[in-house]
Amino acid sequence: MPKYQKFEDLPVWQEGARLYNRVLDLLDEPDVPLTPGFRNQLDRAALSVSNNIAEGFERVTTNELNMFLAIARGSAGEVRSMMAVVKDRPKLKPSVRRLQEIRAMAESCARQLTAWTASIDRSPVQGKRHLTGEVKERREAAEKARDFRVNFLRNLKPEHPLYKSTEARIARGEIKPGEQ
Repeated sequence: MPKYQKFEDLPVWQEGARLYNRVLDLLDEPDVPLTPGFRNQLDRAALSVSNNIAEGFERVTTNELNMFLAIARGSAGEVRSMMAVVKDRPKLKPSVRRLQEIRAMAESCARQLTAWTASIDRSPVQGKRHLTGEVKERREAAEKARDFRVNFLRNLKPEHPLYKSTEARIARGEIKPGEQ
């Protein structure tokens, strides 16, 4: 996943914001027969998705981020549940398309949040911005080894057996990776 500087750039936050706006569009319709309690809970659950993504993004540790992503995912599930509960009400037949769209957007948010959480769990990063000391050392060692090899290949004498190798030619800038 690319590095994002602010939560507004996160695709899943953007989807959560679109979800909330679709919910607002539904709730702004005067002819949609939903109880005040249902309206209030739907409004709060839908807004909770993007808000918890934003709050988690602003936290420092991986555990905090994961906790808020889990809350956001739970809120997306709550929106889906609310859409499922009322989808078959005869008075809501004119709104079925909007209810389905809201449910699909909530499902999309949940899938993205699940994928993000899984990528965080596989990551060597502690917190949002800090690599562990061991990972930093491994990366630095690999980078030094790579730099050494490129420099070695770049400075080979023409009589060296590796001079005409693809890797040496790439190191000298004669060809690009993937060319022969």
